[in-house]
Amino acid sequence: MEFVLYLLLGACAGVLAGLFGVGGGIIIVPVLVYSFTLQGFDASVLTHLAVGTSLATIVFTSINAVREHHRKGAVQWPMFAWMTLGILIGAGIGAKTASLIQGPQLQKIIGVFALIVAAQMALDLRPKASGGKPGKPALMGAGAVIGWASAIFGIGGGSLTVPFLTWRSLPMQQAVATSSACGLPIAVASALSFMLLGWHDADLPPHSLGYVYLPALIGIAVTSMFFARFGARLAHRLSPRLLKRLFAALLFCVGLSFLI
Repeated sequence: MEFVLYLLLGACAGVLAGLFGVGGGIIIVPVLVYSFTLQGFDASVLTHLAVGTSLATIVFTSINAVREHHRKGAVQWPMFAWMTLGILIGAGIGAKTASLIQGPQLQKIIGVFALIVAAQMALDLRPKASGGKPGKPALMGAGAVIGWASAIFGIGGGSLTVPFLTWRSLPMQQAVATSSACGLPIAVASALSFMLLGWHDADLPPHSLGYVYLPALIGIAVTSMFFARFGARLAHRLSPRLLKRLFAALLFCVGLSFLI
């Protein structure tokens, strides 16, 4: 039964990754926390396991979303390259930061972040374009901050990368596409860090690779890779305002439940 949940979760995450450039982690982490709790996983590791597994699934989600955005010519590869240099550093530091936070406290931090993203999406809050595209140091600095935060929250960074790029005058479709591309190095660096940091944790359940739970990873990856293409196609056809507000309502409930 849990594996069916992982398949459905992967489908939702894939659509969100392609449509909004958010990687799906903002939904994957809470659902995995609930699932792992019901399965009786140790409370000291289940939140870290949810975050690490979420990051590992985003590797697969990003690949197909990026391919579809690249086919549309929307990914800004030079900007991606400089951001990736910062992302690789920030993601490793972020994973270490998360490992030092106790599970219940990490859940509350993720809950607050979910509420902030919900408000941003519901109210369609976007920074006004600054009038100039960022230089290499700004891209590296932004990448480091985004990589650090993404590793803590178990996300692909789209909820941070898209506002940054639109603030720096990138059109929305290019911002979403480039954000999707940035999700790949974030996920790879963060997931590897979580694997290493949890490698010798005695409280992990069977079939875990550090803080990555393999059954959930496989189930989510199977469907997310297909549905990410579908979401990316929708992003180039639809106005996502209603979908964003529905997604925001879901995130609001998730954030409150984590805090309560």
